[in-house]
Amino acid sequence: MAAAYSTYNRRSDYRGNDQREFYVYGNTVRQTQPAPLRTPKQTPSAQPKRTSRQVARNRNRAMSISPAYAVFLAVATLCAVFVCVLYLNLQSSVISHSENVTAMQEELADLTEANDTRYNAAADSVNIETVKERAMNEMGMVYASQGTVVEYDRPATDYVKQYSDIPENGVLAKSSDVSR
Repeated sequence: MAAAYSTYNRRSDYRGNDQREFYVYGNTVRQTQPAPLRTPKQTPSAQPKRTSRQVARNRNRAMSISPAYAVFLAVATLCAVFVCVLYLNLQSSVISHSENVTAMQEELADLTEANDTRYNAAADSVNIETVKERAMNEMGMVYASQGTVVEYDRPATDYVKQYSDIPENGVLAKSSDVSR
């Protein structure tokens, strides 16, 4: 270990005051305070120190728990356990409902896909020409001709109620003013 030595350097500042600077040379740091002296371990004496009766009584009282305080602690512990059980029950309920919702969403997606597939298959299987042929030949339907279409002014609602059959000539009622 290299020895450390120090020197004082004297210099003066711009006012002419002397200032001392302290330099440390070497690789060790100077200790500002000496290390404390070691004291020998104290051996326990043969007799323990005696305490007064009042101090002993206060220590015993502090170490004991009154029955009322014990009941309070028991009730508080039971309440804490009850709240924890309720919390865990609610937590498991939330998790099971979340899993149930996820399962129902998957089922809805599957049913929607199956429904769309069946709808597209049904729409693709219908041939308009076949429907037209069957309606005209088997059921006796005919296309509307020029005079058989009766047009109505659009009512306020989206549908029209028909209370009687439309006559063959297509005229429901004649007004004296209209016939002129």
